[in-house]
Amino acid sequence: MRVAKGSVRGGLLLGLAVVVALAATGVWNPFPGLWDWVDRSEPISEPDVVWQQRVGGTPRSVTIAGDAVVVEQRTRVEARSLATGAQLWERKADWAAVAGGDRDPVVAVGKLLVKGYELLDPTTGVTRRRDDDAVAVWTYRNLLLDARCTDATDCTLSAWDPRGTAPLWTAFLPGVHTGLLADNPGLRGTRRLTATRIDDGVAGAEAAPPLLGFPVDGRVHVVDTATGRVLQNVEPGREERLSVVGGRLLRITARSQDGTCYFTISARDSATGQEAWQQAGINLRTADSAGCVQREDPQGARNVLIGVAPDGREAVIDGYDGRLLWVGERGTKLIAVDDRSAVFRAADKRSVIARELGTEKVLWTRQASGKAGAALTPYAAVVADEKPSRLAALDPRTGRELAVLRTSANALAIGSQGMIIGEGREIGYVRFGASGSSPTRPPGDGGNPGPGGPGPGGPNNGDCGPKGELCPDPDGGKDG
Repeated sequence: MRVAKGSVRGGLLLGLAVVVALAATGVWNPFPGLWDWVDRSEPISEPDVVWQQRVGGTPRSVTIAGDAVVVEQRTRVEARSLATGAQLWERKADWAAVAGGDRDPVVAVGKLLVKGYELLDPTTGVTRRRDDDAVAVWTYRNLLLDARCTDATDCTLSAWDPRGTAPLWTAFLPGVHTGLLADNPGLRGTRRLTATRIDDGVAGAEAAPPLLGFPVDGRVHVVDTATGRVLQNVEPGREERLSVVGGRLLRITARSQDGTCYFTISARDSATGQEAWQQAGINLRTADSAGCVQREDPQGARNVLIGVAPDGREAVIDGYDGRLLWVGERGTKLIAVDDRSAVFRAADKRSVIARELGTEKVLWTRQASGKAGAALTPYAAVVADEKPSRLAALDPRTGRELAVLRTSANALAIGSQGMIIGEGREIGYVRFGASGSSPTRPPGDGGNPGPGGPGPGGPNNGDCGPKGELCPDPDGGKDG
């Protein structure tokens, strides 16, 4: 029996009209479920993540803050539950940064070209403290700094406990650099090594270093973060670049001669200005090829510097005493470093190797391609590889696998129990140690003590060295 096309079309239209009528009257509405099915996201990794959510816009930064995940976007910031991914709160803001440690995090938010900021509780979004005058904010695990100016040459720098209500100290600065706006504007320190598919801020906030270098009108003002004292106010020479690393002011000279650049590093004591150590011939990659003009900070992390020896081998230097902590073999390539270890690609480009700084001890070796990148955080070493695309989180001291993912997503944030990965607007949470124990917490949330006094919030009496290496570990020496 043949059915007329007109009757079939009429029946479909009638059925659609009935569905629309039922949806309009609230009796039955299939459209939300249908749209959810159409809009359902593919899993961003294999094995699957604990949860996966689509956020309001492409993230500019993602940070694990206690039991919350803070997602900074172009014009707003939102927080999600670390356990479930459910949205906890959302605020309009042009910038956001997390201060504090695992037990006391806060979220600083503000608007561009507008003075002031708010400190929010990362779980509830409730305002804990409000400031109406600051033009810049710097966030650390144990400290929050802000700067406010009554005029162009009269500024005050204040230090706060992340959840404190009164400043720990204030210091005078004769103006601020025009670039000192919003959150964490650049100071004179080191540049981090970067890696494809690993976010630059994957480790979150670090402890405040013992000294910070503030660039003001061509000079560098060196501030003790324990007391707020401005220890030095130095103008670089014509061939110099100044950098503050490991409790020292470094004067890096690049001199053009015989068609090449000759480098000298002179480290000065912060209290006396006397030379503490000197290295010649190490290229810290601060200069471009045109006349040896230095336009970049040296590469490094925390208290160490990365340089290139005259024979082309890479080296890691202790910023405090100038020791060579690691010198690579020919053909090796350093891809990650912190105060404890260095991760480098082997000369055969078939593996990455982690070595303890200052010793010959190999911590772990992992098979990887010649394009693998890595990052070191207190909780995990992250290795990103291609063909096939992989993300691996490893115990930084042993190389034990905490999570291994087949994914093209990026590593966005690392916490004590897991990591956030993301691709586009999709983010997901990967829990560590599904088949084993979780990594231990790193020692303390305090700062790095510096010469002449303890670090901010630090328990020692100031004689522990710039990295606390001379004092007993409060966690009994556990590696984190």
